[in-house]
Amino acid sequence: MTVQTPDPETTTPPAPGAAPAWSADDLRDDPHAKADKARRVRDMFAAIAGKYDLNNRLHSFGRDQAWRRTAVKMAQLKPGDRVLDVACGTGDLTIAMEQGLWTNDDTAGGWAPATNQVIGIDFTFPMLPLAKQKNRRRENGRETVAFLNGDALALPFPDQSFDVVSIAFGLRNVADPAAAVAEFARVLRPGGRLVILEFSTPRNPVLRWGSRLYCEKVMPWTATWVARDRSGAYRYLPRSVATFLDGPATVALLKQSGFAEARLKSLSFGVATCYAATRA
Repeated sequence: MTVQTPDPETTTPPAPGAAPAWSADDLRDDPHAKADKARRVRDMFAAIAGKYDLNNRLHSFGRDQAWRRTAVKMAQLKPGDRVLDVACGTGDLTIAMEQGLWTNDDTAGGWAPATNQVIGIDFTFPMLPLAKQKNRRRENGRETVAFLNGDALALPFPDQSFDVVSIAFGLRNVADPAAAVAEFARVLRPGGRLVILEFSTPRNPVLRWGSRLYCEKVMPWTATWVARDRSGAYRYLPRSVATFLDGPATVALLKQSGFAEARLKSLSFGVATCYAATRA
């Protein structure tokens, strides 16, 4: 297994006063079309890593953890599964996947050996020490999850290495979502499961109006204030959701990439969506 070594760019957050990753002009058009999107996303997450969890809890009203629990259920974990959580951030879904394996391992009395059984990987290095610390606190200092620095478009694992691949709120942030899904298919064993958790736009007109008011007018100001952010991260978020693939388009992408039985589950009245598919 080859693990990418962090370079100075990935380990150093943007310096105070540096140019924002996303300016208002950058976000007038489709942010996904920016040629340097990968660099901007990495700088953005490096800037907000320290307040990432706090903003997630506050601005989802605590629902983000429930959404991750749904993703774990849709992964249909089995004893002995190897799990890769891509764009793991501070490790919430990675840790939830490992805990899901514990509860599903009847042969071990509800406890599954987890050394390298669950791996989290993220493009933004400053997220990973936070994920590692969180896991240690929850597991009384034990290293139950491996956290690596790497790119979703070039996963450092052999073909057919995992039974489950997951990604939460990260697919829209990669430079090429179709190439990322192809990488997920490559590292999954036949019959392996892919789970994608992503923000979405409610279909109900009233809910859609309320969601846009909150996401485009309220949340960017409050989240930016909480994080003391100058990167433009919380202006990018609603724009990146509004211009990303909708549910049917995401399901179509999964089917085109070698996945069968692709299905979706709407969460919190359509604010988020969980997709699950099986590697053909």
